[in-house]
Amino acid sequence: MTDDFLAKLSAVIKGTEAIMRQAGHTHDGHYDHDEEDLAALNAETPADPRDPGEAFIPASGAYHWDMAGAHRVTYAGLPVAGPDAIVGSSPDPRKFAWPLYDGDPQRENDGAGFADGLEELLGRVDGSRIQAIVVIGSSLSNAPGVLAANAHRLPRLRSLFLGFVEPEHWEISWIQQGDITPVLEAFPRLERLDVRGSEGLRLRPVRHASLKVLRFESGGLPGHVVRAVGESELPCLEHLEVWLGVSQYGGDATVGDLRGILSGSGLPALRRLGLRDSEIQDEVAAAVASAPVGARLEALSLSMGALTDAGAESLLSGQPFTHLRHLDLHYHFLTDDMAARVRLALPGVEVDLSEPQPSLDEWRYVAVSE
Repeated sequence: MTDDFLAKLSAVIKGTEAIMRQAGHTHDGHYDHDEEDLAALNAETPADPRDPGEAFIPASGAYHWDMAGAHRVTYAGLPVAGPDAIVGSSPDPRKFAWPLYDGDPQRENDGAGFADGLEELLGRVDGSRIQAIVVIGSSLSNAPGVLAANAHRLPRLRSLFLGFVEPEHWEISWIQQGDITPVLEAFPRLERLDVRGSEGLRLRPVRHASLKVLRFESGGLPGHVVRAVGESELPCLEHLEVWLGVSQYGGDATVGDLRGILSGSGLPALRRLGLRDSEIQDEVAAAVASAPVGARLEALSLSMGALTDAGAESLLSGQPFTHLRHLDLHYHFLTDDMAARVRLALPGVEVDLSEPQPSLDEWRYVAVSE
């Protein structure tokens, strides 16, 4: 492992020096805060142990807060490997999610060197036993193609996160993606794919027989990506989550673009559907209210967007959702009266109506955009 590679690991996973200074880091490398302060901060905002993929949680729910700022510590139920794991003797590849870099989250560049980073990792860790990879960086256009070309060296890869970048390091709208289709084509046994950021993101309709979880974290998801998901055949997909975002950041998806997803024709195993973070959340809710896929869902998330009483009324007036186990509407613009109506109409459903937003006539902001 090169010193540069390990330095990136330390900076990205543990937090930048600037963030640490803001949190009380001093010039001699020690914290001004004592252990009680750190324990109190961790207790207040712990990392969510579910690791999104099996549940819908708030945008900040997967992050662990400590004196280094906000960062993810796990992915797909595995701790993200830090420098100590990589330089240690004979690390067990199955016990970590392994980080790679396509671009630098501190400096914008062309992402060159991803292939070299993969070679370095595989020179130290047995790639045939790696189960999870997280790709960190501001420009991730190279990663899908390089990973696809090396699929034979990663036969047990089951979980992949493209854009494993914390908000502390890089705004979600700044993260550059590319065509992610090669990854799905080259890894037929992949079970989970997470994508954060959508600038330049492309996807062609595919058939994938193993994928169970597909998540797009975005401040603006392009309509053509939404359509491609709906036109794909994903017979094992159980959890689909898309953050639709706003038009200002490329989120031009319409309700019509959701038609394939809402029909459920290519998603026979789908049980958890999240259409989140949308400025047209009322229209999305109205479409979901009559969607064929709704009858077989166990969990539905219409959270983080500009949902108002009009959208909630559509849900209550459409097909019954009393069969749901969980309805996630957190971060919403409902009145107290409408929130009470929703709860009353769904007595056996766990309804999340947390984070009510101030009711404004003209401006309603989604939870995640820039």
